[in-house]
Amino acid sequence: MVPKVTPKVAQPSAEVAPDTSAIEQEREEFLKQFKSQLMEAHTEVVNASGTVCQVGEHRDAAAPAEVCKACYERLQERLDVCEAALHIDLKEAAQIIYDAVWADPSDPSKTYQNAANAMLTELRKRAGLNSVMGPFQPLSD
Repeated sequence: MVPKVTPKVAQPSAEVAPDTSAIEQEREEFLKQFKSQLMEAHTEVVNASGTVCQVGEHRDAAAPAEVCKACYERLQERLDVCEAALHIDLKEAAQIIYDAVWADPSDPSKTYQNAANAMLTELRKRAGLNSVMGPFQPLSD
């Protein structure tokens, strides 16, 4: 047989209920501060000028970046190739001109034009540029 145990009733503790007006006041103060911080952060984001150029040397202040880094690097590579084309060796340039002058001796009035055309064609080829016949019309090879 199981002995009967009388359940003990828990005595309510003497907890003091917090003052609701004080809690409400703290809550309102917290919300004001939170809104203020949120608005400040939003203003900073809205007024930000985007990403800043990290490549160039700007004397006054950092300038806003208008080209992404991948595009900048691609263009820098193209510029390096074009610049390398301009560093043609003097003997190579002289040979190109000599060959152009003597390639067609039938019309002496076009000698300089042939030489200039040959030099420009060689520089464009080395720079990886398309030959152009007229404004914005690439020549088909």
